[in-house]
Amino acid sequence: MFERFGSLPLHVLVIHLAVVVLPVSALTAMAFAAVPKWRSFLRWPALVLGVGALVCAFVAKKSGDAFVAALPQLRQLVAVHRSRGNLLLWLVLAFAVLVVAAFLLLPTTRRGPGAVDSRPLQLVVSAAVVVLAVVVIYQTIRTGDAGAKAVWSNILPKK
Repeated sequence: MFERFGSLPLHVLVIHLAVVVLPVSALTAMAFAAVPKWRSFLRWPALVLGVGALVCAFVAKKSGDAFVAALPQLRQLVAVHRSRGNLLLWLVLAFAVLVVAAFLLLPTTRRGPGAVDSRPLQLVVSAAVVVLAVVVIYQTIRTGDAGAKAVWSNILPKK
């Protein structure tokens, strides 16, 4: 199921989506959490992108596993990339859960259902979203870098 899309390896297609969606999701969630004036506007995009990032990360991991299963000789070459991708999936899972919590707990200018009046809780949730968003962006870059090096380091001419 996760091996191919048409005649192309699914992983090669999905990673490009993940490299865009994960950072955009993180930046949107950061703005949602940090700028109360923007919460009404960013509430639903933050939720949709947060859950979408989890779907992208999951499909990227599963398609990567299928790619390596189809070409076992790649296992050693992509070991670092695979390890970083596994960590990224767990980080994005935590991020998505936190975005859902922020969606439910952080008030907008028009109080939404379930918004709490506890200012300390709002600050903790907002700070956690911002910190985890930065970590997700960082780990996305590290994972993509390891994958690019695995693919291109022996192909591109040395300077």
